Amino acid sequence: MAPYPTECHQTLKGHKGPISDVCYNQSGQYCLSGGRDRTVRLWNPLSGMELHSYIGHGRDVLGVSVASDNAKIASCGADRAVILWDVGTGEVLRRYTAHWERVNSVDFNEEASVIVSGSFDATIRIWDTRSYNMQPIQVLEDPKDSVMSVQVRGVEIVAGSTDGRVRVYDIRNGHLAEDYIGPAITSAYMSNDGNCVLVSTLDNTIRLMDKANGTLLNEFTGHTHKDYKLNSVLSNDDAYAISGSEEGNVYIWDVLEGKTVAKLESHNGVVSAVDYHPQDVGMVTAGDDGLIRVWS
Repeated sequence: MAPYPTECHQTLKGHKGPISDVCYNQSGQYCLSGGRDRTVRLWNPLSGMELHSYIGHGRDVLGVSVASDNAKIASCGADRAVILWDVGTGEVLRRYTAHWERVNSVDFNEEASVIVSGSFDATIRIWDTRSYNMQPIQVLEDPKDSVMSVQVRGVEIVAGSTDGRVRVYDIRNGHLAEDYIGPAITSAYMSNDGNCVLVSTLDNTIRLMDKANGTLLNEFTGHTHKDYKLNSVLSNDDAYAISGSEEGNVYIWDVLEGKTVAKLESHNGVVSAVDYHPQDVGMVTAGDDGLIRVWS
């Protein structure tokens, strides 16, 4: 058996139109998706069953995230809203609307006490989920162009922007580290050991950067990434880098060698989103064909 996923064993159907984002919860028992049909959907990836559909966005859903306690969901979209949902009831708990352009990405901190969002308005905003204050508690205005991805790890926020820079904020110490990559960045993802950042850019290249000093550790190529937002992730042991591609395939690279170890035919059209199982050999992929594929 390969140490990385190669077989599609489940296809999740329900979205009407392209899917923008897909992610696992912390245990990998469930996955969450958001798409152009304005819905957020919760799935059991093993059975293929749709558990709930969350309806409240006025336009495309662009980003989704699950809280560590699985009780709350955050989503964001082209309607400029960040929404906090109750998983069980499907109720909207908070609707944050202070961004003035579409919101591309959203993530919880570990305690789910804050949501971080990144927007086309070139800001990163931090929202307090426990208060009824609908204004952000902090606005980070360092990016010079659209913020395409945000990820929260401990006290750090990793942000990728189309200004070609990766920014790592240490919120506790008020410190910002910036690395200039060059081409527009559509995703920046911290490794599970916290030492590296995997960066997807619109030049058909993914780069693995040393977080501490900005050194380029490796590059991964072969996929097509020129026009659309794609995300790339690392496997749960940081041994493999995985990304979708604009021509319908999913690529897996060996992190140390930089070589492509698998090219999987997966979707019709752009494979926009991929997430790796937090504990097992497995992943979910989603794309323009409105399908989610579960791999093991």
